[in-house]
This record gives sequence, C-alpha cells and structure tokens, in this order.
Amino acid sequence: MPPRSTHPVDKLDDDNYPAYTTGRAAEMLGTTPAFLRALGEHRLITPLRSEGGHRRYSRYQLRIAARARQLVDAGTQIEAACRIINLENQLEQAQRINEELHTREATS
Repeated sequence: MPPRSTHPVDKLDDDNYPAYTTGRAAEMLGTTPAFLRALGEHRLITPLRSEGGHRRYSRYQLRIAARARQLVDAGTQIEAACRIINLENQLEQAQRINEELHTREATS
C-alpha cells in the first residue's frame, strides 16, 4: 500500500476537479447538454476533456453555468448572459484588489 500523504487531497472537495460528465452536469442544472456546449462555444466555461475526449465539468464551472441559466431563464440571450457573467467576475476581482489596496494603505 502506498504511503499516505500528510495532506491528502480529497478530489470530492476540490471545486476545480472535473468530476461531472456533460449528461450528469446537465441533469444537475436542469438543462440540456447543448446548453453546456453553448457556454463552451461562448468561452464562458472550458471543460476539461477525459482521455476519451469527453467533456468533464467541475463544481466551480457548474456554479457559473447555473448563473448563466438564471439569466437565460429570465429572458437574456445566451451571448449576453455570458458577457454579463464575465463582467460580474471582472467587477468582483477589481473590488477585491481595491479592498486589498485600501487595507495596505491603512496599515502603512
């Protein structure tokens, strides 16, 4: 039996581990595999590929796809939904950087 790592990585807890097939991901989101493929075509999410070439999605990617589905269900076109989510992510990152800079400035 191989030695156990002192810090085992539990793939089930890893948000970026590509654990879900297209069919299972679509089922979990209540959508179709075509919807997930469309998100990939619009470069919102890029699933990893298995050795056999099948798409595999992570929990992080499924959260993004769920947000896209919310927007599409509300009447937003898929292209616009993808752009909105990208802009939301950019805004969140900018706010995080801004907060870090303010924190550094306050402690200097």
